[in-house]
Amino acid sequence: MATLSAFSSPPWPNPNPNPNPNPNPNFVDSFSDHSFPPESDSDSPIPQDPIEPPHPQDPNPNPNATQNPNIQYPLTTPPDSPPSPQPNLLHLSFNQDHGCFAAGTDHGFRIFNCDPFREIFRRDFISSSTDSAAEESGGGISAVEMLFRCNILALVGGGPHPQYPPNKVMIWDDHQSRCIGELSFRSNVRSVRLRRDRIVVVLEQKVYVYNFADLKLLHQIETIANPKGLCAVSQQTSSLVLVCPGLQKGQVRVEHYASKRTKFIMAHDSRIACFALTPDGQLLATASSKGTLVRVYNTIDGTLLQEVRRGADRAEIYSLAFSSTAQWLAVSSDKGTVHVFSLKVNSASAGNDKPRSASDPNLAVTQSSTSLSFIRGVLPKYFNSEWSVAQFRLPEGSHYIVAFGHQKNTVVILGMDGSFYRCQFDTVNGGEMTQLEYHNFLKPEEAF
Repeated sequence: MATLSAFSSPPWPNPNPNPNPNPNPNFVDSFSDHSFPPESDSDSPIPQDPIEPPHPQDPNPNPNATQNPNIQYPLTTPPDSPPSPQPNLLHLSFNQDHGCFAAGTDHGFRIFNCDPFREIFRRDFISSSTDSAAEESGGGISAVEMLFRCNILALVGGGPHPQYPPNKVMIWDDHQSRCIGELSFRSNVRSVRLRRDRIVVVLEQKVYVYNFADLKLLHQIETIANPKGLCAVSQQTSSLVLVCPGLQKGQVRVEHYASKRTKFIMAHDSRIACFALTPDGQLLATASSKGTLVRVYNTIDGTLLQEVRRGADRAEIYSLAFSSTAQWLAVSSDKGTVHVFSLKVNSASAGNDKPRSASDPNLAVTQSSTSLSFIRGVLPKYFNSEWSVAQFRLPEGSHYIVAFGHQKNTVVILGMDGSFYRCQFDTVNGGEMTQLEYHNFLKPEEAF
């Protein structure tokens, strides 16, 4: 639960740029204070006075630009400002359709388009001055959660000099270049997830689900210690599926809000290190702290559908990502290699037990995993594992996250060292991916 603070008469924008003909009757035009029942535990929110919003920058840096009338609040173009020193990255994340990504830095945040690659805009909260006064003024953003390409973002302060307290979620309206509200908690916010109808806030041992229109608290969930803020939500408008750690090591909890059902899945023996959900919420990929195996589950009944092997040595899994059709699964880890696996079951057929034909091209690259089935049980399980179809090797020493690109058979890789890679994989022959593009998005380029 959280304390909601309202700023001076800001309009609350509709997070859905294409609203339904029959709008939600509970939609409100502006923030108002809400009283939530008090809690006695350490994660309870504490009353806070409204903070002063940051001084608005240019709310419309490009007033003559032609705007799409079908998008209510498009992202703005970069303002003309003098170059600032290269910042330190604190956060990287893709938006919901992997068409954009957000970078939180010790200066502020930046938003980039993936295809074609370009910086859309940046917001630096501190000046380019290097004196101690400027450094002490804040600016650090440790989490930036986009809402597709809407102008509404969720920000969390972080780093040595946070722009906002790390126990607050700030609702930023880039159309106004300022915060229009906040959610305040008693402990630090680990992550935030957005849908067009929900805001999900993850703390160390709790998850809070709010209605986007009026910020009413709808649900709170207790979890095992979750320092990474692991959480995933589906993006299909017809149903909401939320996945978070359970109360036991290796357990995940799946909330199906449409059917009001909760499913617990004992996914691994070790603690959960990473997971990913398909947009429709039907498939869940999980990895443990061992990092050798990735498992794919049906979220409805908890059935294990497939198990693939990243490698034999322990590794820290940094990210998992499904392709849009759930035909492929990408994995990044601290070993410096991104793997792409072929999945036997796609999201649409997750509930269909009918086997695919062996001639299915989607299975062509996985037949090697079954060629030794006649000696299954004789050889160790390692030799019967399903291995990745394609790989891309990266410089070691940096944290990388991965997603599938909008171009066919491509992946986009982001590094905490500022690297952007676009690679293509061969679905027939597999092997090493082909690098198509590279940029360092922390360094200024003429293309921006």
